Amino acid sequence: MTRLDLTLRDPAATERLGHFIAGWLKAGDVVALDGPLGAGKSVLARAIIRHVCPQEDDIPSPTFTLVQTYEPAEGPSLMHFDLYRLDSPEDALELGIEDAFIDSVCLVEWAQRLGPYLPRTALNVAINPGPDNNDTRAVSLAGGGRWQTLITEIDTQMQGVN
Repeated sequence: MTRLDLTLRDPAATERLGHFIAGWLKAGDVVALDGPLGAGKSVLARAIIRHVCPQEDDIPSPTFTLVQTYEPAEGPSLMHFDLYRLDSPEDALELGIEDAFIDSVCLVEWAQRLGPYLPRTALNVAINPGPDNNDTRAVSLAGGGRWQTLITEIDTQMQGVN
C-alpha cells in the first residue's frame, strides 16, 4: 500500500487535489473520506463532483439525504454518500451502497462508519485541520493496486503548488 502525506495551504489546493483524483475515477472506485467535522471532506468531494459533472451548479452535502447521485455526460454514475448520521455499518447497506460499489464511482464521507463493509480497494483520504488552525489541511492518501500510480502522480504534480 502506498501512502502520501500532504499539507494543503488553502481550499483551492484541496480542490486541485480533487481534480487530480477525479481524472482517475472509473466504475467500481471508492474514495473513502475521513476526518473531523469541518476538515474539508465536502470541499474535496465537491471538487471531484464538479470535475466529473461540470454541468452541476448546486452540489449539496448529502448529510440529511445520506446519498446524492450524479449522472455525468459520459461514464458511470457518481454517488456521494455521507454516513455521519448512521448508527451502524449495516445501516449503509439499506442505502444500496454495496451495489453502488460495483456499478458507480462512490465518494464516501465518514467512511470509517462502514466498518467491515468498506472495500479494501478503496482510496483512503484522511483530512485534518492543519496545525496553524486556519485554512491549511493535513491530508493523507493511502491505497494499493492502481491507486499507487495516482498517489505517485499526485506527489509529483502537487509539489510546490499545494
